[in-house]
Amino acid sequence: MSGPLAGVKILELAGIGPGPFCGMLLADMGADVLRIDRLQAAALGLAPIEPKFDVMSRGRRSLALDLKQPASIEAVLSLVEKADALIEGFRPGVTERLGLGPEACFARNRRLVYGRITGWGQAGPLAQAAGHDINYIALTGALHAIGPGDGAPTPPLNLVGDFGGGGIYLAFGIACALLEARASGQGQVIDAAMTEGASSLMAMFYGRIASGQWLDQRASNGIDGGAPWYGVYETSDKKYISIGSIEKPFYAELLQRLGLDAKALPGQHDRDGWPVLRAAFTAAFKSKTRDEWCKLMEGTDVCFAPVLTIAEASQHAHNRARQTFVEVGGVSQPAPAPRFSRTQGAVARGAPERGEGGAEALADWGFTPSQIQALEAGGALMRVKQ
Repeated sequence: MSGPLAGVKILELAGIGPGPFCGMLLADMGADVLRIDRLQAAALGLAPIEPKFDVMSRGRRSLALDLKQPASIEAVLSLVEKADALIEGFRPGVTERLGLGPEACFARNRRLVYGRITGWGQAGPLAQAAGHDINYIALTGALHAIGPGDGAPTPPLNLVGDFGGGGIYLAFGIACALLEARASGQGQVIDAAMTEGASSLMAMFYGRIASGQWLDQRASNGIDGGAPWYGVYETSDKKYISIGSIEKPFYAELLQRLGLDAKALPGQHDRDGWPVLRAAFTAAFKSKTRDEWCKLMEGTDVCFAPVLTIAEASQHAHNRARQTFVEVGGVSQPAPAPRFSRTQGAVARGAPERGEGGAEALADWGFTPSQIQALEAGGALMRVKQ
């Protein structure tokens, strides 16, 4: 394993969404992330996916255990003794009922960082309620702020809750707590709630609303699609481009490259004139193809980029030059981020099948061959594919 977290051992109790995303981030940075899978896949209401396409599960090995058996729980607690951190994403109280809650784990390893990720948090009126990304960001003001002004809010995939407000904040919390544990010798519980992470992402907007510089309605402000100089426009070939010409010199260059006369148009910040500006920009951008606009504007101070599909993104010249995407097992996927000058992260391996690499991981974590064989013989451990 390479990367700034090389040597860090992390247990991940298998889940969906933000937990696996956090595990991917840590594995990309070199941590030895061992995923604890159940013997059978849980019914999650999602279409099954072949492991090699499960990009968020890359970089781990899988240990498949029957968590209903005391021997399996004891095996996990033995791993806890050697772990630096643990990730779990169940409803509050589930790991306690399994015998793997913080108290049980701290009894075996007081330095353990116990990372918990939920939508609503470990306590509060909604703590035990089911939910998904869309519900969590709805409670924070984030969902209300995204979408057209004359329509319903638009779910921004599950980027804001699951990944931005959840997985990334949990990874940040784990990194912080690991650093603190080195000094104190004490672990702690991280209560990462997606409602709170998503709210944190909204910090700038809460400040601007309080100052009176932001209207609390969709598509009415400078960077929410309200301003005509910060948005998306259709081109003649029915594709799209994006512009973000906020600053005065950038806006001036936009007008120049569109062939528009500033004197014949309303001022940039004249809100009453925004419909006129939008109409002028719409007509101008529809006069050329997306590729023609790329030749005219890409790399300039207009603040311009083509709106690429997921399939197109990995082929763009800038992304290719930066190696923003890598291929693992024949699957194109985002490369580890961010970059480091000395200890660059890497994708150590693709996503494992259930149980793949488990026996090897147990051996690496200090289990003896006889202990591994005993788990297999008792039916607690899946006979693993290596």
